[in-house]
Amino acid sequence: MAAKKEKHVPPDGQIRRSQIVTTFGPGALVDLTERSGIVAGLEHWGDPEKAGSGFREVDEPRLLARLAGQGIRKLYTPPTLPRNEEGAAGIVVWEFPQWFLLQPDAPEERWDHELGLRSRQLLHRHAFRGMMYGKRKAVPIRFVQACPYGHVSDIDWGRFVHKGGSGCHGELWMDERGTTGDFADIFVRCRECKKTRSLAEAIPRRPNDPGDMPLGACEGCEPWLGPDRWRGRPQGCPPAAEAPQKKVGNRLLVRSATNAYFPELVTVISIPEQRSAIDEAVGSVWDAALSQVEALEDLKAARRWNRDVDKALNGHDDVTVLAAIHRRRAAPPVAAPRSFKGPEMVKLLSDDLGIDLPESDFFATEIALPARRPEVLRAVRRVLAVHRLREVVATLGFTRLEPPVRDAEGSLDLGVRRARLAKEATWLPAVENRGEGVFVAFEPEAIETWADSDAVRPRQAQLEAGVDAWRAGRPGAPLRFPGVEYVMLHSLSHLLITAVSLECGYAASSIRERIYAGPEGFGILLYTSTPDAEGTLGGLAAVARKLERHITAALAYGALCSNDPVCAQHEPHSAVEERFFHGAACHGCVLVAEPSCEWQNEFLDRALVVPTVQDAGAAFFAGARSHRAGGAR
Repeated sequence: MAAKKEKHVPPDGQIRRSQIVTTFGPGALVDLTERSGIVAGLEHWGDPEKAGSGFREVDEPRLLARLAGQGIRKLYTPPTLPRNEEGAAGIVVWEFPQWFLLQPDAPEERWDHELGLRSRQLLHRHAFRGMMYGKRKAVPIRFVQACPYGHVSDIDWGRFVHKGGSGCHGELWMDERGTTGDFADIFVRCRECKKTRSLAEAIPRRPNDPGDMPLGACEGCEPWLGPDRWRGRPQGCPPAAEAPQKKVGNRLLVRSATNAYFPELVTVISIPEQRSAIDEAVGSVWDAALSQVEALEDLKAARRWNRDVDKALNGHDDVTVLAAIHRRRAAPPVAAPRSFKGPEMVKLLSDDLGIDLPESDFFATEIALPARRPEVLRAVRRVLAVHRLREVVATLGFTRLEPPVRDAEGSLDLGVRRARLAKEATWLPAVENRGEGVFVAFEPEAIETWADSDAVRPRQAQLEAGVDAWRAGRPGAPLRFPGVEYVMLHSLSHLLITAVSLECGYAASSIRERIYAGPEGFGILLYTSTPDAEGTLGGLAAVARKLERHITAALAYGALCSNDPVCAQHEPHSAVEERFFHGAACHGCVLVAEPSCEWQNEFLDRALVVPTVQDAGAAFFAGARSHRAGGAR
């Protein structure tokens, strides 16, 4: 008797692979059609090395060399759902949270704004029939609790409403008073003992005070890692090795809020190696057949029994191929770079600008600067139209409540308290994008002389005071001021994004930046990249030929803000606004869409770029005052 064919189970939702890496990775809270869940850890995604699993390996030696010390051996794209095969596939999403609101079924309940609150245990799914509890529709509650370490769990609503231990186990209700949805208008009520408590009381007044924990201490729950991690760590949170005497309190979190998930991403622009034709041929079939070849007899057998090998090595004799095999095997491993950006800057300043082939990972052409330099181009060293580039983005971990601390050079050793993607991760989810861009390099002497001038030092002291004020409330935070050189280039980059988006054909939110301010040199790379063909339309690379006009327009945009003089007079160390990383910067001038910015719209100050109504002495483009009348926002 033939085995019964399993019925195809369609997925509850679909997400682009790039979104899995940047937005909905392991630990992310997602809303499905009728349910809500948390994306499972990497162990539950399947075996990447299994045939037909839907994974695809991403080759980026420079990134893997940097991650080797953390046990990461490979990068894979998130798996795709096979369309021609039966059965469930894709990424597992655990149902979360386990508390539900039961919609009222009687008219008088609707008028009273009472929503029944019920607990649903993972092992008692029979209590619900679909998403119904009797005649009531069950809706996942939108409130959970989390901690800065990334742990998340259901709120113990009984403990919360009774303010600790209580023998009362009455029916719980949630009353919504008013129409704003404010925490102060939402109350949890026990029908048995009549106790009521507002959600506003779930927010601690002193988050760092161990005595102020209305939701209790975090137990280190990691539900995305599987059912065995729902009850937390034995040692609690944080791990005993990190802070044995300190407890971390839970904080109220709205599932759909933007601070529910901050992925920690690392981005690398691929730098292709110059290799000979024989080395390219050997590399194309290395993993498939040549990695174990030791002698001529082995090579001849591989060519005889594997058509792909014989096709790849066509035109090369066995002796030459064997020498290339030994040369590849003897080559030293790729050394871990000190920074991700340094080698990229060296490549962009070199004479090797790639080959113009459809399969090329990098190709650029240099744009000649005019013999008589205008003022806005006087400090420009080089301009490239980058026709092709390859970007690899990988997820290292994530945080909640507060975004991870970043480094201007892409350093990973920041002591960030990131949550893990798996119990023991040996690979990371990554995606490769292809696109185009424009690169502008500046003369190091011009920027260093400007940064060391008497006019800039007071402004630098103000920006450093803002960082010190931020660190005062976060003892031990590893963040350091990146330098006025970086802040100036970063601010100029944002102004350029606004200027070039009006003509290049891309929306400003699709243009990203990469700022280079290290010992290798100073420069700005504006680029756009996507997994599909939209990243190579050519409009952004064409900007390189009109750089003078775009920089002039950018300086005009930065000279006067619609919020001046308030914007120009902002003091970074002021605790009133808590904008510690901003100088003269706001949404009316230099802030852009966060996907465009490599540092989440932090460390910006247009006063370092162009004279403002408050500060005219610290500007790198000091002669740009006459451009204020030019251009319109």
